[in-house]
Amino acid sequence: MTQVRLSGVETCYRVTKQTLLIDLGGRRRVLSSAPQGGGFTTARHILNHQVESNPVAGSSRRAHRWEDPARYLRRVAAVLGAKQRTVGLMTAVPMTQLVSARASSGGVWVECFATVGVTNAVRAGEWPGERGGRRWPAKPGTINLIVLTNASLSSAAMVGAVQVATESKAGVLRDHSVLSSSGRSAATGTGTDAVVVVCRLRGKGPRHVYSGTHTVVGALIGRVVARCVSRGLAKEKQWRERQL
Repeated sequence: MTQVRLSGVETCYRVTKQTLLIDLGGRRRVLSSAPQGGGFTTARHILNHQVESNPVAGSSRRAHRWEDPARYLRRVAAVLGAKQRTVGLMTAVPMTQLVSARASSGGVWVECFATVGVTNAVRAGEWPGERGGRRWPAKPGTINLIVLTNASLSSAAMVGAVQVATESKAGVLRDHSVLSSSGRSAATGTGTDAVVVVCRLRGKGPRHVYSGTHTVVGALIGRVVARCVSRGLAKEKQWRERQL
């Protein structure tokens, strides 16, 4: 088991078998770009599973495994005992680089779990061929964000939460002068980033119809994501230095 202890978060989680498994304690509304359970859904568990940095290389058997990431992640969830509905992410970033943050105001709290890698960095709008047409980065290069709140968000507010999280991530990459892997422009993310937003069911938490940057919940989301991405970049830099 990977020993990862995160301070300042109250969400129930464990890290085992190269996987972060979050137990939401019951059904929650989820909106995500995850390969397993993506889109609008309800779920009990969220997982972020570490895979090889170039999983499609090698034998045909290994390559076949990645033709259906959702199926593979469902098997991972089953092995970990997550038998109820699970939303699943993949990353090549080691779970030892997992970071988290929490912020609250007026009875509303927001937490974020993140794994950060930027060797696959890209600026939104760059043509795929400009980065060599690589499907998988040669090194860890994905930013996975899992944002959780005790608020009950409207569907529009859940979309707004994804927007704020993405803006916050892009702002931190700018502040840290992270360049696209093309080397020609500032990065806004990586080619394989994913975002998960989790909130309470209607009637089970403080109701929020909006979540933009002018709202309290939006400000909380922006702050925890910024902290996580900043800390994740620092950990990624240390990881890269150890590989030299």
